[in-house]
Amino acid sequence: MLKLRLSRGGTKKRPVYKVVVADSRFARDGRFIEKVGFFNPLLPKEKKERVGLEAERIKYWLGQGAQPTTRVARILGENELMPMPANGNNPNKAVPKKERNKKEEDNKEAPKSRSSSSSRSS
Repeated sequence: MLKLRLSRGGTKKRPVYKVVVADSRFARDGRFIEKVGFFNPLLPKEKKERVGLEAERIKYWLGQGAQPTTRVARILGENELMPMPANGNNPNKAVPKKERNKKEEDNKEAPKSRSSSSSRSS
C-alpha cells in the first residue's frame, strides 16, 4: 500500500521532514518512491518556508490510491489539497469509565454467593 508520509532528516533535536510517497513496508527514513514536499516544524506557522508541497504530484499520487498518514493529511488540509480531516478530540470518551467504576463498586457491595452443590466423583 502506498503512503504519503513524513521522513525525518536534520540533526539531533532539529528535525526537518520530507513528505514522501513510499510503500508502507519500507522503513520510515529508508527507501521511497518520490519526494513531494518538505515540512520544517521549527519555523513559525505563519512562515511560508515551513511547508513546501508539489500540489500536482500529490494529487496524482492521491489519485493512484496513496493514503496520507494523519499528520500529512492535516498538512494537506491546511494547504487545501484535500479536505481537512476531522479532529480526533472526543471529550465524551471518558464517560463510560465512570459508569464502569460505578458497576465495580456495586459488585463489591453485593458479593456473589458460592454454591457448594458441585461435587466431583472419582
